[in-house]
This record gives sequence, structure tokens and C-alpha cells, in this order.
Amino acid sequence: QVQLVESGGGLVQAGDSLRLSCIASGRSSSYNAMAWFRQAPGKEREFVAAISWSGGTKDYADSVKGRFAISRDNAKNTVYLQMNSLKPEDTAVYYCASGPANWLGRMSYNYDYWGQGTQVTVSS
Repeated sequence: QVQLVESGGGLVQAGDSLRLSCIASGRSSSYNAMAWFRQAPGKEREFVAAISWSGGTKDYADSVKGRFAISRDNAKNTVYLQMNSLKPEDTAVYYCASGPANWLGRMSYNYDYWGQGTQVTVSS
């Protein structure tokens, strides 16, 4: 079992930056692909960014490409999402997800473990 705990959300203005963190713990937390998803009110959960266990492969949703950056520190079992140039449409609950593989891609059903989410609100 793997536990994921997100942090770093908050209320910011358009154009500001935030950095989300997700710490993984548990017996199987050491080898995992990880990703960020988000869900806005009244909308389905959507893919934001993914990273392989090695960190060598990354993927981003078109809506965040060039503004967000995913990274990880395996020594700390932590994945980060640096969010720059935030827009009101980025407002959502952001979820961290992981699964026991090197790479799992964009599909949420590939991920076995999920955090509780952290709220990001961007005002205009």
C-alpha cells in the first residue's frame, strides 16, 4: 500500500506561481510512476502532468505545457508540480497519483494510488 499526501495549494492571483508537493510513503513507494491530475467544480478529472520513475520521461497536458513543470526527488519520495503563469481556469483540486511501474502515461485508470487532493484557486 502507498500513501500520497499533497501540499502547497492555496489562493493566488492570475500570473502568480505555486509549487505543489506530493510525498509518497509505504512499502511499495520506492519504484513508481507518478502524475498530477486535477478536477474543477462540475468537471471530470483531467490529466495535468506525468513523470517516469527515472525522471527521464515527462508528459504534459496541452493546457499547461510551457507553464507547469513536473519533477521528482526519489531520495525524498516526492514529486513536485511547479505552476507558473497561473490562470483562473487552473482553479481545481489537484491530485497526486502513483503506480508501480516506470511509466504510466496519461490515463487515470493506470494509477493505483491517489492522494486526497489540494485546492488551487486562481483569482482574476
